[in-house]
Amino acid sequence: MSIFENIINHKISTMTTDELLKYASQFSISVNRAEAKKIAEYLRGKQVNIFDQAQRVILIKEIAKVAGPETAKEVNKLFIQFTK
Repeated sequence: MSIFENIINHKISTMTTDELLKYASQFSISVNRAEAKKIAEYLRGKQVNIFDQAQRVILIKEIAKVAGPETAKEVNKLFIQFTK
C-alpha cells in the first residue's frame, strides 16, 4: 500500500463530524449533520482500506445500517472521490 493510501485510510479512521461535512460539501455530496455524526462515530478507530473494493463494500453496508442506505450511497461517492 502506498503512503498516499495510508494517509487517506488513516484520515477516514480519524475523521470528525465537521471534517466529514466539509469533505461532503467540497465534493457536492448530500449528508446532514446528524448522519455525519453517526458515520464519524462509526468510522472512528476502524482500520479499513477504502482502496480495496471488498472492504469498501462491507464498510458501506455497515454505514447503511447506521445512517441509512441513501446516506451510505452518498458516502460511497465521497470514498470514490478519495480514491481517485
